[in-house]
Amino acid sequence: MKKAIVLLLGLTVFISCNKEKKETAELVNNSDKTVMKTDSEGYDLFKMRCYACHNPKAKSHDEIIAPPMAAVKRRYFMSYKTKDDFVNAVTKWALNPEEGRALMRGAVMRFKVMPKQAFKEDELRKIAGYIYDNEIEQPEWFAAHEKEMHEKMGKGMGRGMGKGMMKNN
Repeated sequence: MKKAIVLLLGLTVFISCNKEKKETAELVNNSDKTVMKTDSEGYDLFKMRCYACHNPKAKSHDEIIAPPMAAVKRRYFMSYKTKDDFVNAVTKWALNPEEGRALMRGAVMRFKVMPKQAFKEDELRKIAGYIYDNEIEQPEWFAAHEKEMHEKMGKGMGRGMGKGMMKNN
């Protein structure tokens, strides 16, 4: 009888853990890519707070009002390799964007400095953690635009970074 109770208890714990894992690691079909969504709260905040300006559905570079978040991730990842450093830097920037501290100077020239927002620090940390941990959707035109810009300039945010860098495997 004790063995049956222990087995039943173990099975219950196993099933509930798997259910939780499925809820927090669901697959999201993203155009032609499948992206692992590891933090639904971070993802929801990301879409709600960031996509108003950094919309990956913008039809062209001329229609977007801020740099694509895939470009933001790439640029911040170049300077901040660990998750803690990345999250701290993105959070610090979003809480108090100032031109003199901008990493993305080309974006500031093109779009101006990000306007100060009424973000909560804990929400920004969740957003930045989501960005760090996941592949970020890119506008359809982004790869061609980035290639064109880097061929003209010979340097920039994507230089030396392979595709795998976007995933942070």
